[in-house]
Amino acid sequence: MKNDEALDFDSQIKQLQEIIDKSKNIVFFGGAGVSTESGIPDFRSVDGLYSQQWKYPPETIISHSFFYENTKEFYRFYREKLLSTDIQPNAAHYKLAELEQCGKLKAIITQNIDGLHQKAGSKEVYEIHGSTLRNYCTKCHAFYDDKFIKESENSPDKLPVCTKCGGLVKPDVVLYEENLDDNLIEKSVKAISEADTLIIGGTSLVVYPAAGLVRYFAGDNLVLLNKSSTQMDSNADLVIHDAIGKVLSKIKC
Repeated sequence: MKNDEALDFDSQIKQLQEIIDKSKNIVFFGGAGVSTESGIPDFRSVDGLYSQQWKYPPETIISHSFFYENTKEFYRFYREKLLSTDIQPNAAHYKLAELEQCGKLKAIITQNIDGLHQKAGSKEVYEIHGSTLRNYCTKCHAFYDDKFIKESENSPDKLPVCTKCGGLVKPDVVLYEENLDDNLIEKSVKAISEADTLIIGGTSLVVYPAAGLVRYFAGDNLVLLNKSSTQMDSNADLVIHDAIGKVLSKIKC
């Protein structure tokens, strides 16, 4: 870390508050750790999805080729582990929405696909990995919500089939082997490059190309909020290894 000594929690919160107070253009870049306090498991922790046993590795299941080659197994995993229909935002989501409403936070760039930032009230959210709340027919592109995907489990073949043309319905999420949306990446790069403060939270910064976006930051304050260390810790002005909801709930606009 740039700060010479590790600070106690209260001192860290005080320093974070001071950074936010003097900032005019904050961007938040977040990952799975933002939603774990809502009950959604992350991918790489001890209890994460990648540590659980399935017939196939989760990385294989949530890939483009697997979706089309073994669709029924994809949806079995997807419904159980990735759909978050009844999940509610936590303190982190609500505080970020509050920071946006009071003019401090200009954008949220999230790797999450749960839609909880919008549910908490955030408006400027770039979902670079897509969202489980949006689903489209692969033939006619008709829109379906997440409840349609969930309820398709009761269909004879357990697959979400378009009621208009009979085509297979696919989640609007970026699977392995698929490219990120160029427009969202451009918006994310612009937001980060113009920010005076970048807060990174709940991400191990190992998933590329998403993690590479933080390299565009050239502002005054880099803040890292994550339970474990990341490759960017040594570059940060402030690092707090604690739960994001616990940290952000202490902050005032």
